[in-house]
Amino acid sequence: MSFRVTLPCTRAQAEALPEADELFDRYDTPPVLVADEPDPARPDDWLLHAYFEEEPGGDALAILCSLASGPPRIERLKEENWVARSQAGLEPIQAGRFFVHTPTRSPHPGAINFEIDAGLAFGTGQHATTSGCLAALDRLERDGRRFGNVADIGTGTGLLAFASLKLWPDARAIATDIDPIAVDVARDNALINGIPIGHGAGELLLATADGMDSPLLTARAPFDLLIANILAGPLIELAPAFVKSLAPEAVVILAGLLDTQAEAVAAAYADSGLRLADRGEGEWPVLVLQRD
Repeated sequence: MSFRVTLPCTRAQAEALPEADELFDRYDTPPVLVADEPDPARPDDWLLHAYFEEEPGGDALAILCSLASGPPRIERLKEENWVARSQAGLEPIQAGRFFVHTPTRSPHPGAINFEIDAGLAFGTGQHATTSGCLAALDRLERDGRRFGNVADIGTGTGLLAFASLKLWPDARAIATDIDPIAVDVARDNALINGIPIGHGAGELLLATADGMDSPLLTARAPFDLLIANILAGPLIELAPAFVKSLAPEAVVILAGLLDTQAEAVAAAYADSGLRLADRGEGEWPVLVLQRD
């Protein structure tokens, strides 16, 4: 590609990015969109990068500006494979036994490996919330916990559901997202990573759902493990519905919240009868709650 446009954006804007094919449907070759978090000390300050084969015009720049929070910077690039370059720039993530990498990186010997395309990189563990969820799942299995019915709400790329099935291969899992494109992405990623799709033990069921509003979730409940890596507001709003869907002694993993929001999120679930077993640490803690 020949041009790169870079714009500042927030984490929320980055995670809400639509598919480039939808945004640039009048283009014969849509740009490649990649977002990253350049400074972990500033977790809400992200950058959006768009790679074009030809110099972008005013219409394209207007579309990009509508997705971001600052003016664009345009660079002319040397001719090379910028899709591969952008993927190579995403460092692999090690979280417990898990190793998450892009197609241009090699799997890690002895780890539980997952391949996630850089263009679909949200939820791959590049952000502390997902890597923290992976680490929490790893600890639960090492502590001897066993789960047979798993729900991953707001699944994104499907990664946390994949990890659950790798740790508890006899479990049934369902992964949902409010965005049907995310569900398609998760289905593609399941195929890439050898995760069987279906209703049975060791298989993943995928569905589009707004929170717990899905007949498939209702039919699958009660869950003994529920994971939700979304945002603090929805986590608080969904607390009663989440708790209603749980089996006795179920575990809930919550992420996507700032350290300053952890107390309010934990309180919402305490009001519904869940005990905080692990508050996590850092600016993006992962809460592990237990139903007694």
